[in-house]
Amino acid sequence: MINRLARPMLAALCLASTAASAADLVPVADFARRMPLTSPSLSPDGQYVSLAFHDPDGKTHGLAIYRVGDMSKAVTLIRMPPYEAPAKIAWASPTRLVVARGKVDGSIGRTMLTGEIMSIDVDGKNPDYLYGYQAVGKRAATRATDEGWGEIEGLPVQNNGHFYMRATSWLDQNRSTLYDVDAKTSTRKQMADIGIGGMSFMISPDGQARFAFGTDDSFRWVVFHREGSGWNKLSGSTQQQNFTPVASVAGSNRIYAKYSPDGKGGAFVEQDEDGGNPKIIRKDDFSEVSASGLWTPAPLRPFGTIADTGIPQPTYIDPASPIAKLHMALSQKFPGQFVSFVDYSEDGGQLMFSVSSDREPGRYMIIDTKTFKVSKLFDTKPWIDPAKMSERRPLRFKASDGLELEAILTFPKGKPETNLPLVLMPHGGPHGVSDDWFYEDDAQFLANRGYLVLQVNYRGSGSRGSTFEQAGYLKWGTRIQEDLIDGVKWAIAQRFADPGRVCVYGASFGGYSAMMVPVRAPGMFRCAVGYDGIYDLDMMYNKGDIKDRKSGRSYLTTVIGKDQADLAANSPTHLADKIDVPVFLVHGEDDQRAPFAQFKAMRAALDAAHKPYETLTKPDERHGFVKPENVEEFYNRLQAFLDKHLGGDRPATAQAAP
Repeated sequence: MINRLARPMLAALCLASTAASAADLVPVADFARRMPLTSPSLSPDGQYVSLAFHDPDGKTHGLAIYRVGDMSKAVTLIRMPPYEAPAKIAWASPTRLVVARGKVDGSIGRTMLTGEIMSIDVDGKNPDYLYGYQAVGKRAATRATDEGWGEIEGLPVQNNGHFYMRATSWLDQNRSTLYDVDAKTSTRKQMADIGIGGMSFMISPDGQARFAFGTDDSFRWVVFHREGSGWNKLSGSTQQQNFTPVASVAGSNRIYAKYSPDGKGGAFVEQDEDGGNPKIIRKDDFSEVSASGLWTPAPLRPFGTIADTGIPQPTYIDPASPIAKLHMALSQKFPGQFVSFVDYSEDGGQLMFSVSSDREPGRYMIIDTKTFKVSKLFDTKPWIDPAKMSERRPLRFKASDGLELEAILTFPKGKPETNLPLVLMPHGGPHGVSDDWFYEDDAQFLANRGYLVLQVNYRGSGSRGSTFEQAGYLKWGTRIQEDLIDGVKWAIAQRFADPGRVCVYGASFGGYSAMMVPVRAPGMFRCAVGYDGIYDLDMMYNKGDIKDRKSGRSYLTTVIGKDQADLAANSPTHLADKIDVPVFLVHGEDDQRAPFAQFKAMRAALDAAHKPYETLTKPDERHGFVKPENVEEFYNRLQAFLDKHLGGDRPATAQAAP
C-alpha cells in the first residue's frame, strides 16, 4: 500500500513522467504519410535518376526523373491515371525508359502489375504503348490483336536501347514467351518460348535464356533448363528444394543459384548449369541466404551474402576485393545500418546505394567510385527522426513442440524492458512472407505510444526454407495460431510483457489471426483488432481475386484445403461465440484481396453472438488504407482502442493501487 506521505511525491513523479512522454510523442500524421519517392533507378550514363512519385493524397502517382546532383526539381514529371503507378522502371538507354504500369492495391498489398509496358524519352516525349491488354497508340491498327500480359524481365549487359520482355498472350495463356524489344521502335525478336504460363527467365550475359522457373498452375515449383532449342525440366530434389537460378557467371557455363538444403534454411552456390561442380558460397541451417544488395556492376557477380533473418550481417566472398572494401568502408561510415548497393552506371563509375535500419526508413546516395565522393539523393521519409524511433530486436524462442522460431520485438524507447503492455502483431501472407528487422510504421507507431510490439515468424512464413513454409499448409487456424500464442507466452516468461495487458492487431492474414488467437487462448488477450482480414475461409473460393486464376485456386486447395468441416472449424465467422474480447474491425470497402463481404460476415457473426465490437470502414480504399487522412484516423482509433483496454502507458500494478 502507498502511504499518505508518499502520495504527493508519487503524483509529482507521475506528472513529470507524463510530460516527458508527451514530448517524445511523434505526431500521428508522421506515421500516416506515405513515401513520396520510391523505386529509384540510375541512368546508364549516371546523369539521371528515375523514380516513382506519390502525391500526399494517396491517389496520384507517376514517373519522376531528376538530374543527379539536383533533386530540387524534376526534369520530367508524368502523372498517371488515379490509383495507377509505375510498378517497375528500367533504362533501355541514357535517353529512353521503359515502365511497367501498375495499380495501387492498398497499403497492405503491393502495387499490382497490369501487364502493360510503356516507353518514353527522358524529357517526357515520344510515349509509346508497347504491350498490354488494350491496343492503343500509333501501332493500334497493326497490333489490334496483340493483347496480353507483359513484364520487364531484364536489360542487356551492354546498354543498346533494348530490354527483355516476358509476355503471355490472351490467345494462349499457357505459354511464357521472352522477347528482345527495341524500346524506341517497338520491334521485337522472340528469344525463348515455353509451354507453361507464369514462368520467369534467367538470361545470360550473352543474351540467351538459360533457365525458366516459377510456380505452375498446380502451385508446384518447377525449373527448366534450356538445352539447344528445347527445355529440360529439372527433376525435383529433396536435397535442393526450391532450387532457383539467380545469375550466370560471365564467360562460363556456371551459374549462381540458391535453394533450401533438404528443405531447411538456405544455401547460395556457384555451380555448372547442369548442376555439376557445386561450390557452396554460404549455407545456413536456420535461414535462407541471398546476395541482396551485394552485387558488382554488370556482368553481375555477388561480392557478399546475408542471411534473410536476424540483423543483416554481410559475409564477404573475397574481403580483399575492391568492391568488398568499398562496402566495408561505407558500412563503417554508417554504423548500425545496412548498406545496399542498388544500381550502377554502365561504366561502374557511379554507384547508387541506400542505408537503412530498424530506426532509419532509408536514405539514397551516390558515390563516385573513383574519387569516393558521396552525395545525397533523398530520404525516403525525411520527416522521420531515427533518434526518436525504437529498437527492433530479432530474437529466437522455442515453440511448444520444440521448433525454433524467430520473433521481432520493438521496445518502447526510454522505458524499462519489463512488464510492458504488449501488442501481438501477426504478419499477413501467410506463406512466403516474413517480418524482418527493418523499419516498419505500424510497429514504430505502437512503440512510440508505449507498447511493446511482438511479431512472430510462425511456421508457414518465408525466409526459413521450404519445409518451414510448407509446415504451415492446412494449419492456418491451428499450429500457426499456436506459434503466435507460444510467442506471447515466451515474451511473458522473459518478463518483457505484462500478462494482464496483451492485445492482438493484425492485417490481412494477420487480421484472421487477430480473431483466432483469442479463440485458441481464452483469457490471454484483452482486445483484438482485425484490419482487412479474412474471416470466412470457404468464402475465399467464391469471392476476392485469388480464385480468379487456376494457380490461385490451386493455392487455396493446397494451403487451406476444401474440407467444409475443417474450413468452418477454422473460420472466425463460425467461432464468434468463443471470442471473449472486445473487437475492432477495420476494412476498405473496395478491397479485392480480402473483399468487403469478409467484413460483413464477421460483423454479422459478432452480432449473432452478442459480442462487443467497433468498426471503421472507408469507401474508395482497397487492401489497406492509402489516403493519409484515413490512415491517420485509423491510427488514432487504434491508439484509443488499445489505451482503453490495455490502460495505455500505465502498469497494471499502478492501476490497482489505492
